[in-house]
Amino acid sequence: MIKVSLIGSGNVAHHLIEAFSKAANVELVQVMARHPENISHLLSPNQIISDYSQLLEADLYIIAVSDAAVSEVSQQLPFKNKLVAHTSGSLAMDALADNNRKAVFYPLQTFSKTKSVDFKMIPIGLESANATDFKVVEQVAKSISDQVFTINSVQRKALHVAAVFMNNFTNHLYQIGADICKEHQLSFEILKPLIRETTEKIMVLSPAEAQTGPAKRNDQQTIDSHLALLKDANQKAIYTLLTQSIQNHE
Repeated sequence: MIKVSLIGSGNVAHHLIEAFSKAANVELVQVMARHPENISHLLSPNQIISDYSQLLEADLYIIAVSDAAVSEVSQQLPFKNKLVAHTSGSLAMDALADNNRKAVFYPLQTFSKTKSVDFKMIPIGLESANATDFKVVEQVAKSISDQVFTINSVQRKALHVAAVFMNNFTNHLYQIGADICKEHQLSFEILKPLIRETTEKIMVLSPAEAQTGPAKRNDQQTIDSHLALLKDANQKAIYTLLTQSIQNHE
């Protein structure tokens, strides 16, 4: 049984708590949280702490906080030569303080507290400073996920950038679509079958094969009519930039 302690109470920590609580080979010893009320419904009171001095012995300490706080949190840990991992997609492993052994435990998914996920389906990218520590983080990762892989800091940052394009930017485009619908008294629900089909299609076709639309067809008449309809300058700029990007892509 591997003992794990978690530091953080945000979206990632929330879902890790749920996953570790169901894992057969992992004991979630404690969760340290600045806002204990965020996770009080997930754990017994004796598992939640708010002071670094209360941290008990564990095999792995996972820091699941904002990127900006990772370095500071790792420096405040009151021990040395323990195995400490962060969950960031964009930070190098060296963002962790040097007084402990370093690793990365990166679950590649978008997390919201109000939306449950199947952690078994979530890829977890791992990195560590040595083979012995890698075995520990690998065993912990495999206890909650069926998709565990090795990735270095440069690759992980590239993967995170790709994920931002595919998830965060795509979601913002959904928001723009919703705004346009609202402006013209249309329900966003009408677009959901299209969203579903687009998502399902990318599972069997490459993005290049799945691309359709007026930009792909070089249909300038339709493009011009769309731009004439759009009144918002930001929407026009995004439409123009994405149209050019599609047309310039080989």
